[in-house]
Amino acid sequence: MNIVNFEGLGIYLKLNKVAISLFGIDIYWYAIFIVIAFILAILLCKKNEGKYNIKFDDVLELLLFVIPISIISARLYFILFKLDYYIQNPNEILDIRNGGLAIYGGIIGAILTIVLFCKKKNINILDMCDYIAPYLPLGQAIGRWGNFFNSEAHGIETNSLFRMGIMEKGNYIQVHPTFLYESICTFIIFVILFAKKDKRKYAGQLTYIYFFLYGIIRAFIEGLRTDSLMLGNFKISQILSIILSIVCGSILIYKRIKNKNE
Repeated sequence: MNIVNFEGLGIYLKLNKVAISLFGIDIYWYAIFIVIAFILAILLCKKNEGKYNIKFDDVLELLLFVIPISIISARLYFILFKLDYYIQNPNEILDIRNGGLAIYGGIIGAILTIVLFCKKKNINILDMCDYIAPYLPLGQAIGRWGNFFNSEAHGIETNSLFRMGIMEKGNYIQVHPTFLYESICTFIIFVILFAKKDKRKYAGQLTYIYFFLYGIIRAFIEGLRTDSLMLGNFKISQILSIILSIVCGSILIYKRIKNKNE
C-alpha cells in the first residue's frame, strides 16, 4: 500500500498499485489507465470519421502499429537514459508495471510510424496528425493517474496548498504533485484542440498547437520533477520541450502572418 496524503486539502489515502489479481497475475492501475486512454481515444476518433478526408479504417489500422511501437519506443527511450542501471539489472528491462515509459520516446515512435504509414497509404501526414492530435493530450491526462497510484513522477519538496505527502525510501516527504499538474494541463490542451478541430485554417495547425502548448507546460513541470532523465547536467525532456515550443510557436506565428497577408 502507498500512503498518499494531500494535507493542505484534508485528503488522506492509502493506495494499492495493484488493481486486481486474476489467476495469480497482478493487474496494475498503471496498465488500466493506459488501456482506458487508448480505448477512449479510439472511440473519439471514430466519431470524427471523414474529417480532413481521413478514413477511420486507416486510423484504426495505423493505431494497430502506433500503439505497440509507441510503448516500445517509450520504454527504449527511458532505458537509454538509464543505461547504467539496466545493464546492472537486465531482468527489469521488460518490467513496466512500475512505470518507466517516457512520453517523448513514445511520441518519437508514433511520429515515425505515422510518417511511414501515410507515405505508404498516400495520406497527407499533417492531416493525419491533426486528426489524432486532440486525443493525445487526453490520453496523457488519463495516463498520468497511473503515476499517482505508483506514487511516482512527483516533484521537489514543497509546503504549498496542493502538496502531496508520500513515503519514499522510508521517509515521509511532501512534494509537488507534478502528475496532477500535467494531467490538468494536458486536459486543458485537449479541450482547446477539441474546440479548434472544426476551425483549423491549414493542415498541421492542431499538431503545432499541441507541441507548442505541451512544450511550455512540460518545460515548467520538468523543472519541478526529481526523476528526470538526464543528459549530463541537463534534463533532456526539458530541453526537448523548450525546442519544440520555440519551433512550433515560430511556425504558428509565421502561418498566421502569411494567412493575414494572403
